[in-house]
Amino acid sequence: MSELTWINAALTAARPQAIAALMRYFRDLDTAEEAFQDACLRALRNWPQNGPPRDPAAWLILVGRNAALDGVRKRAKLAPLPPDEAISDLGDAEAELAERLDGAHYRDDVLRLLFICCAESLPPGQQIALALRIVSGLTVRQIARAFLTSEAAMEQRITRAKAKIARSEVRFEVPGPVERAERLGAVAAMIYLVFNEGYSSGVSTVRACLCEEAIRLARLLLRLFQTEPEIMGLTALMLLQHARAPARFDKAGEIILLDDQDRNLWDGKLIAEGLALIDKALRHRQPGVYQIQAAIAATHSRANRPEETDWRQIDALYAALERLQPSPVVTLNRAVAISKTRGPAAALEMIAPLAAQLSGYFYFFGAKGAFLSQLGRREEAHAAFTQAIALAGSPAEAAHIRMHLDRLTRETPPLP
Repeated sequence: MSELTWINAALTAARPQAIAALMRYFRDLDTAEEAFQDACLRALRNWPQNGPPRDPAAWLILVGRNAALDGVRKRAKLAPLPPDEAISDLGDAEAELAERLDGAHYRDDVLRLLFICCAESLPPGQQIALALRIVSGLTVRQIARAFLTSEAAMEQRITRAKAKIARSEVRFEVPGPVERAERLGAVAAMIYLVFNEGYSSGVSTVRACLCEEAIRLARLLLRLFQTEPEIMGLTALMLLQHARAPARFDKAGEIILLDDQDRNLWDGKLIAEGLALIDKALRHRQPGVYQIQAAIAATHSRANRPEETDWRQIDALYAALERLQPSPVVTLNRAVAISKTRGPAAALEMIAPLAAQLSGYFYFFGAKGAFLSQLGRREEAHAAFTQAIALAGSPAEAAHIRMHLDRLTRETPPLP
């Protein structure tokens, strides 16, 4: 591992803890971020010569805090910060801070930082952007590219989010059990939104990084809440979905459906980690929406070939999900399982009542077109596929539906 690589890895890993502790100290996001950046610059100068400190997060917190305080002192014409040589080897000062910032402090600080990014006053888009900037440390350019927007627009979005946070009454004490449970759900939802932002939008490298960053945040949350089955389920769900990434698109960037994917390309390590997590979560017998979705993904992952997929199990899992979280999208997904077990006619009957609710949903018309095509109802399938293309959210989605339209013109689909 190169010198720059291990330093970058250490800074990335320590970022949530350091930013959170600095924010608790200064109670201002901008000040905490600037203090952390100053500490990182000093780390880049000092660590190559002196080696990494025993506790990188504690080092960055101490140096960042001192750098920020030095700014205050300079403005007040007080004594300046000691030179780099005086803090390059923190010795007892670092040990003392590491003892004071024990596991409980880190737990509360990191969780508090995630909670602040999920403030109720912020719309989901601002929550995600702020979390990626503050917690994950992505640049404004990276976030803007991921959201397919300009840097200026993204900068404004993050600035507005920070301003709302600054105007709000932020509570810095540890939340009680009920409040913590409520906030934990918001944090989990935010992390999954980050993942979906990357997962649903093609082969862009930046978007793949969003999936990986969401998984990193979920693992962090899992370390903080090691016995929470829903956090296990969330982490397992993202691992199992991301494991299929190498097989989801062809070289031209077009979508490859699950049944057509080369399963040898799936990431076995991610699958093994995800399966172990969901099995552990289910043993708690406290079912939740993330656990059920992860169980569905696990059922797909356990099938070596498409024909080995246990669609009856998937149907039962979607039925359980419908009871916990009734949604037309959940019913639409269940209809796919129904088409495999009871045929496309039964699936069409199931989604018919969803037409009004999902009139602007790409996947509804894509699924409807597929069911109609399987039944040989070519004109109706053509109309559904055309509507799906009009609603496509990416070139890959549109290209995939055009492939079905081309197939309709070439051959008559066989009846089931």
